[in-house]
Amino acid sequence: MRVEQAEEMSEDDDRSLPLDLGGGGGGGGAVAESASKTRNCTGCYGDIAASGSVENTLHNVLENVLHFLTSRHDRNAASLVCKSWCGVEALTRSELFIGNCYAVSPRRVTSRFKRVRSVTIKGRPRFSDFNLMPPNWGAHFTPWVAAMAKSYPWLERIYLKRMSVTDDDLALLAESFPGFKELVLFCCEGFGTSGIAVVASRCRQLRVLDLIESDIADDEVDWISCFPENETCLESLVFDCVECPINFEALETLVSRSPLLKKLGVNRYVSIAQLYHLIVRAPQLTHLGTGSFCNPEAMIHGEPEPDYAAAFAACKSLVCLSGFKDILPDYLPCIYPACANLTTLNLSYANISAEQLKPVISHCHKLQTFWALDSICDEGLQAVASTCKDLQELRVFPVDPREDGEGPISEVGFQAISEGCRKLQYILYFCQRMTNAAVIAMSKNCQDLVVFRLCIMGRHQPDHKTGEPMDEGFGAIVINCKKLTRLAISGLLTDRAFSYIGKYGKLVRTLSVAFAGDSDLGLKFVLEGCLRLQKLEIRDSPFGNGGLQSGLHHYYNMRFLWMSACKLSRQGCQEVARAMPHLVVEVMRNENDEEVDNHIQVEDMENHVQVLYMYRSLEGPRDDAPKFVDIL
Repeated sequence: MRVEQAEEMSEDDDRSLPLDLGGGGGGGGAVAESASKTRNCTGCYGDIAASGSVENTLHNVLENVLHFLTSRHDRNAASLVCKSWCGVEALTRSELFIGNCYAVSPRRVTSRFKRVRSVTIKGRPRFSDFNLMPPNWGAHFTPWVAAMAKSYPWLERIYLKRMSVTDDDLALLAESFPGFKELVLFCCEGFGTSGIAVVASRCRQLRVLDLIESDIADDEVDWISCFPENETCLESLVFDCVECPINFEALETLVSRSPLLKKLGVNRYVSIAQLYHLIVRAPQLTHLGTGSFCNPEAMIHGEPEPDYAAAFAACKSLVCLSGFKDILPDYLPCIYPACANLTTLNLSYANISAEQLKPVISHCHKLQTFWALDSICDEGLQAVASTCKDLQELRVFPVDPREDGEGPISEVGFQAISEGCRKLQYILYFCQRMTNAAVIAMSKNCQDLVVFRLCIMGRHQPDHKTGEPMDEGFGAIVINCKKLTRLAISGLLTDRAFSYIGKYGKLVRTLSVAFAGDSDLGLKFVLEGCLRLQKLEIRDSPFGNGGLQSGLHHYYNMRFLWMSACKLSRQGCQEVARAMPHLVVEVMRNENDEEVDNHIQVEDMENHVQVLYMYRSLEGPRDDAPKFVDIL
């Protein structure tokens, strides 16, 4: 199961304090006017009493109004109006989103926001998923859970993404929040099944336990048996990333005594025969991750098998199917009865062919989200295009992620999707070859695109039919898709493509660049033109110090900048650090560099920066940086 979310508790949150002086005139004027009217009637003491009464009334009214503001952006804007609004907004905020765990300290957060019930924290940058960041970089949950344990005893929900979490952290969480209900750990590491067992046993009101793409150690603990023995509150249980066997009998009884369970995602150690027993006991499921979609025991011993199709047919509420690890395609017909109601189908772990996909997809007329491997080929994408007219999100991942691999999908399937799925809003497409014509067609046919991520895996690949750079294709995307907020570009691209992005990508907030560009001018076009840019991640591109320094006017407005394998020098990064003291400028080297000859290491450190990670922070440099991180 692969997933994603956005925006942080930003510098704006604390910039509201100096703005009180200029922004407070409106509110102060209203109170003064009311007080002067009262003064005409009541005299001096009446004036003071009335003024306080009016302020209290306004405070109460504002508090009631702010309860209806659910958007983080709206709340941040409200907190900037004046000091009193800032205070009331902090008191009424129950949900916190922190997009970078080092942008603000736990102490600052807990001292300002007093009534928080839900916290989302993000740690490592996304490129760490591709082994571009050395391990043990940081993003520790420990200081956060320690601070929240003291300040938020009523906390109910924690969502962590790319954080380092220990078993002790989970134990403290389970002990400190008696009403705790939801824990989601996405791409996290550092903990094991013993930590999960503590959460399962002590959080008696737990509704959600979702472990997604996390690295979880096998402590040989039967954590499934640790849930309460009576009826549970569980609504969602996802553990498809737990790479160790589980106690299936305990899981079966847990599902039986969880009448509110709507989402269940099991791991590869659960066979389709065992899955049958689970879904028979939970026909109310809306989301199901199937685990291993085969039955080795039946195959070996020739045992009769249950009616899987009937079990799927009984799940009348099922709208999302995923999993299909270790799939045996012969079992795919079992899901046909459920396909008619599906809005999401995730086959991103199922190495199946177009011929095996076609009978499945022919039943999926309501599908809005589809993930798959490129093993389905262009022919499979053509089948999706002809059937799934309501498709809004498509992600196609490579079976073979090597740069020089033989990719089975191309512009043919890409163009078929653009012609058949006109409601498309999100596309992630890995391929080995593409044409400008196909990308231009996508820009014209799917103008509601919000996210466009085209990853041409071979380095510096041109239009494979004309040999031209891919400039015009990506230019058409930013020109025609006016709702675009996220863009990933690759292939042979010149500065011309970046000039298009800077000129027309006015709503782009996240830009990812791989193996692309001519010179620093390209980066300058982006940094000067994309005024809403929040996240910029660049790898293996020719941008150097000049391009980096062209963004000095904008970096305080961004969440982060990541550059790896570019043409940056330590001196150039140092100049940015001096010019912008409220930015944290981290320069990283590979941990293995310590084994390299000292002369080479010193020369490398002086002349070349392997990885630059730069982010805004209210706290300044962090105090837990490992040895391979230099903070300039």
